[in-house]
Parts: sequence; structure tokens; C-alpha cells
Amino acid sequence: MSKEDNTGLFQLIKSLSRNEKRYFKLFVAKEGGPLDKKFIRLFDLMDQQQEYSEEEILKEENTFKKAQMSNLKAHLYKRILQSLRMYDSGNVRDIKIRELIDHSQILYNRSHYKQCVRMLQKAKKMAQKHHNLELLLEIYKWEKQVLSQTVGKGNQQRVNDIIAQVRDVNNRINNINSFSNILVKLNALYLRKGFARNKRDFDKVRKILDQEMPPYTEAELSFYEKLHLYNLLVDYYFFTQDFVKGCIYAQKWVDLFEDQRQIPEYLDIYLKGLNHLMIAQYKLLRYHAFVGNHQRMKSIHQLDGIELDANIQLKLQKYVYSHLFNKFFMVGDFEIGVNLFSKIKPQLEQFINQLDKHSRLVMYYKIACLYFGDGKFDQATHWLYRIITIGEEDIREDVHSFARIINLICHFELGHTDVIPYYLRSTYRYLAKKNDIQQFQSFILGFIKHLDKSMTQTELIRQFQNLRDQLLPLVDSPYEKRAFIYFDIISWLESKIQGRKVADIIKEKAQARIGQQAVTLA
Repeated sequence: MSKEDNTGLFQLIKSLSRNEKRYFKLFVAKEGGPLDKKFIRLFDLMDQQQEYSEEEILKEENTFKKAQMSNLKAHLYKRILQSLRMYDSGNVRDIKIRELIDHSQILYNRSHYKQCVRMLQKAKKMAQKHHNLELLLEIYKWEKQVLSQTVGKGNQQRVNDIIAQVRDVNNRINNINSFSNILVKLNALYLRKGFARNKRDFDKVRKILDQEMPPYTEAELSFYEKLHLYNLLVDYYFFTQDFVKGCIYAQKWVDLFEDQRQIPEYLDIYLKGLNHLMIAQYKLLRYHAFVGNHQRMKSIHQLDGIELDANIQLKLQKYVYSHLFNKFFMVGDFEIGVNLFSKIKPQLEQFINQLDKHSRLVMYYKIACLYFGDGKFDQATHWLYRIITIGEEDIREDVHSFARIINLICHFELGHTDVIPYYLRSTYRYLAKKNDIQQFQSFILGFIKHLDKSMTQTELIRQFQNLRDQLLPLVDSPYEKRAFIYFDIISWLESKIQGRKVADIIKEKAQARIGQQAVTLA
């Protein structure tokens, strides 16, 4: 096995629950051969390690030969997957449906056509209930096979019914494929650039939608088609910063699960929809709805039938942490956020290391902004430096850009006038390279460039006022407003002009906004 394969086997073993490990050993022990005993021994040795080391295993077990290890590990990996398939066969709906189809095929091959039909009917009911269109097509294929081997009253009608059902399922699959294909294209753009920056970005995503969106009537779409459609439209409106429409479709997405019995079956998709809804509510500063959904997300494990596997646990933890930071940003509770982060930092650092590169980058940025809001600019630069040096500039170029801008402001706040020219040149080079110098960036970089440490306080405040006056008209510009999503620079400027903490300015605005929302709700 390659190094990557070794890591995969080790990670697979480490991801197993106690019950899954016990089941694996029972599963392998049934064979009772000497090779199976070796599997269990290798499994135990790898499970005991904190980091994988083949050398340590060979020292610990002298019956293992180095030349045999590659085959032994490959077979162990296969056996673990076989045991997991058996372990999950009673709980994973797709495995249960496939098992019924497999049984139907066995019966068909033995010419037990009536029994085969009964088995296929069970599989079809289950596939229809769980909206599994691909397996439905497989079932229809076998129903046609059976019809070709039997003659009976009403056969022609049954053939016509199956043909109509196949056409309907194919149309629905085509819709889902079209929605998901467009979504993948939008996601690729978003992961590279972030929110749409200019007219060219807006025209590009609009063109993708216009050319590739299939004709549809929303009310006629199935549950699963709607899930894919709403996911696509939420991402499209987020990408183009239309968070009002994004919120509408995210709410539709979550509302598909009004029957909470469906949540356990589609927990991953439900949580993703709830996460998108909370992102929209955060961007729109809808505090009360946001807090209610945050509580709903944190208590999801209390619903009947919920099982959190390792993948769901990681995603849920990511969503909860991310929105906890967003809550602090909304109300200006930066000090509380920093104090909490200080307490959980070791476990949060460990958690961040498990995330994908994009999620890790976003988490670094949120932590940096948390420290910035609390006036701890040295700590903010520490987390911004992680972004700047991460070496993944093709992931979220926007986050890289604004990390550099905030880093400049932090050094200004810290009085590091000697390093500001260096960071200023570096930031200019990066933004020019990424074609990301718009009015917002030009105004801020020009402001920092012309600052002079010999300025009086009155002159400095005048410079802050001038920059604020330059930036305010951009808040409503379709191609400039994205900058204010990343950083509330207006509140920072007001804090400098008024000689107050930026957290106090944000908190004051939040209290007025939340109070107004309460009046509206009443």
C-alpha cells in the first residue's frame, strides 16, 4: 500500500465506533483461519497507535513479514468495509434496497418470477419512499425483464405503466443532474474567488444559469428535485450577494422538512440547508430568527431517530462554532467571544485541523476578526498570518485579499509604522495579481499610504472622516458592497472618529437594530 493508502486504512480504523470494532472482530472470527487471526492482530496494533508506524508494528509482532504487509493491509481494508456493509445493512436505506434487488435477481435467475415480482414491489415501495430515483430505474429494469418472461392478463397495460414510470423518473433524474451540474460549476467559482466581485463575475454566473437551467414548474417537482433546486438557487443568490432571495430559498429548503420524520433520513442535507438559512439571516442581521435556528441546530441530536456519524459530527461542530462566532459579530460581544475562545482554544485548534482547507481558512478569518473586534490586534495578526502564509491562494482569493487589508489595519493600530510600507507593497502586489483592486481597496490602501506619524490628532480624525465619506456610497453599489461583508470598516472608522472601542459602536448599532426587530415582530 502507498503512504496515502496506509493513512486511509489507519483513519478508517480510528473512525470506527466501539460497537463497529466489536462487530468487525466477530465478523472476521467466523472464518477462523490463520489469516483472519492476523487481520485481527494487525487491526488491534493499528488501533492502539496514535500515529501510524509500520516499523513499530513489525517490532511488536514478529510473525508479520515486511514483504507481506502491503497485501495484509489491503485485505484488512477490504474486510473492514465488508463488515461495515453488513453492520449497516439493517440501517442504511440504500443498502436495504440494493439487497432486495439482489434477492430479486437471484429469484429471477432461478425462474421464480412471482417471488421475484413480490421482492421487486417491496424494493420499489422503499425506493419511492426514500426518493431514490437511480435505484427505481434499476427496479424498473428488472420488472421489464420479468414481464418479458411471463404472459398474463393486463401485461400490455403493465408494460405501458412501466414505460411511463421510467420516462417520469428519467425526467426527474435529468432535472437533478442539471441542477447539480450548475451547482458544481458555481461552487468551483466560489471556492476560488468568493463572492462575485464585478460585472464580469455577475455576467458569468448569470450566463451559466440562463444556458443550462432546464425548464421546470416548481410545484410539480419531487422532494429530491426541490432539494437540488433550492441548493442551487441559494448558492447562486449568495454568490451574487442577494441574501434576501437566498434567505427565501434557504427557508424553502428547510421547510421541506416540516415532517421531522424525514430529518434522520436526510440529516446531512437538512443541516446544510439550516446552515445556509442561518448564513442568510446573519448577513441580513435577522438576530431573533438566527438565534432560534442556532438553538435548533445545537439540539438536533434530541430528535427521534437521529444518529450522528463521524462525518455529521464534524460538520455539525463546524456549523455550531461558525455561527457562534457570527452571533458575537452580530451583537458586538467580542470580549465574551475571545474569553470563550481562550477556554476552548486547545480543542478548537484540534478540531480546525480536521477541517478541509476551505473551512479551515474561513475559521482562521473569523477568529482573526473576533480578536480585531476586541482590540487585540497582535492576536488578530497571528491568525491573519496563518491565512497569508497558508499557500492555498486559489482557495477563496477574497478571504486572502481582505486578510491582507485587515493585517495592514492591525499594524496601523499597533503603531508598527516601520513595517507598514512593506505590507502595503505586498498587499498591492497580491491584489493586482488577483485583479482585485476596486474602489474599496484603493480608498483604504491610499488612506494607509498617506498616513503620516507626524499628523496631529485633529488631522488624523479628518483623514478617518474622509475615508468614511468615500466608503459610505459604496455600501449600496452592486459591485462594491461585497467588501462590507468581510469587514465592518464603517464601524471601525466611526470608533476612530469618536475615540471609542469598535465593539461598543457595533454593540450600539446591534441593540438598536434588534430592538427595532422586536417592535416589528410584535
